[in-house]
Amino acid sequence: MKARQLFRYKSRQGELVIEMVVWQLPTTSAERPHGLKYRLHCSRGKECVVRYDNEAGKGDHIHRGEQEIPYRFDSVEKLVAEFQHDCARLAGWRW
Repeated sequence: MKARQLFRYKSRQGELVIEMVVWQLPTTSAERPHGLKYRLHCSRGKECVVRYDNEAGKGDHIHRGEQEIPYRFDSVEKLVAEFQHDCARLAGWRW
């Protein structure tokens, strides 16, 4: 079984672009015990304002500009809510 896309959202406000994608993986792993792969990203032009992701080898983490910090994943709902809050606070995105 392949990964199955659960959610996809993309929108633009002026030069800001938001994209959120969440996949259900066929199995869990030590790296992704929640069984999800995700990328939630806000950019201004080519500049990453904020990105939440769990790319292979890094686990759950957040990029805020050049800073990268660990993220504690609890649920998709909390992930999206925290990402939305960061987009509004850091980029002025209006939800």
